[in-house]
Amino acid sequence: MDFNMKKLASDAGIFFTRAVQFTEEKFGQAERTELDAHFENLLARADSTKNWTEKILRQTEVLLQPNPSARVEEFLYEKLDRKVPSRVTNGELLAQYMAEAASELGPTTPYGKTLIKVAEAEKRLGAAERDFIHTASINFLTPLRNFLEGDWKTISKERRLLQNRRLDLDACKARLKKAKAAEAKATCEGDTVPDFQETRPRNYILSASASALWNDEVDKAEQELRVAQTEFDRQAEVTRLLLEGISSTHVNHLRCLHEFVESQTTYYAQCYRHMLDLQKQLGSSQGAIFPGTFVGTTEPASPPLSSTSPTTAAATMPVGPSVAGLAPPGEAALCLEEVTPPASGTRKARVLYDYEAADSSELALLADELITVYSLPGMDPDWLIGERGNKKGKVPVTYLELLS
Repeated sequence: MDFNMKKLASDAGIFFTRAVQFTEEKFGQAERTELDAHFENLLARADSTKNWTEKILRQTEVLLQPNPSARVEEFLYEKLDRKVPSRVTNGELLAQYMAEAASELGPTTPYGKTLIKVAEAEKRLGAAERDFIHTASINFLTPLRNFLEGDWKTISKERRLLQNRRLDLDACKARLKKAKAAEAKATCEGDTVPDFQETRPRNYILSASASALWNDEVDKAEQELRVAQTEFDRQAEVTRLLLEGISSTHVNHLRCLHEFVESQTTYYAQCYRHMLDLQKQLGSSQGAIFPGTFVGTTEPASPPLSSTSPTTAAATMPVGPSVAGLAPPGEAALCLEEVTPPASGTRKARVLYDYEAADSSELALLADELITVYSLPGMDPDWLIGERGNKKGKVPVTYLELLS
């Protein structure tokens, strides 16, 4: 118990000394040891890495799970080391509602059949979304979270320890400075030869004794300063090594970012493929239900990025499925020069993206131009005949916005 009390008193004394030094530094009444410029740059880079990692982590969580209540629930499960329960995605829930609606409204009606087809597509989209969330959480979110909860906590702990060592060092420097000033004053008073007729000999003896005491105090302060300097240098080196490890963290996060982009690319490619299959199914059924109508949507299938030029966007757009010809299988391909537009059923269409013709049967397109389009019996629903002036050729529906 006695030992604990002594340790408690010692810790309280150290804490008080550090508090005094810190307060005097804030008021400009004490000098502080400055770190070198390289060390300060390492500290700034580490702080920036931590701040941006937190922001990227939080926003990625929002991207994967927009529902804040669900995110809080998942966070609590993780803190309690319990398995997060499986959650139905929005696409799967929509598919369930559509399937139930088709069953109640009549699965053999045109509307019911379409609901069933769309429900199957939405279910596949929901499954793809689930796989993407799982892959992104493991390959991207987990490494970022491990850095914040592991490496960064270690760096913060060592930085706090370095701050304490610096306060101890500066307090020792201040103590030594005061001791030397007092020693110099005592030495000056002790060097004066007293006049024993006017000055009491006792004062002279006290001055000499004080000078000896301050000499001992200076020696003690110098010893404490050497110890404090050694501990500060050692802690600065440990902290420097941890801060330089931020470069390895950047390399690891770069690899994780590539994996995240890869998983996101796979997810959107699956979504595009599922929707393209659904569009084909709906196109064939729409032609049977509404003869003479156009197959295709009036909205862009996958709009180009605003930061890219039309030519670049066209290069990145997936090209619609190729067709062997305009005629049904087993028949000779039609000659475009002999094709005449129907008496009714032609429409104007605005080109969404640049398109380069793959062969002489296709018509090259430029973004934002207007062309005349129409369909022919037996054509693939993903293609139309387009005319611009005296030029004529096949054009993909996904590159067009049909106008009224």
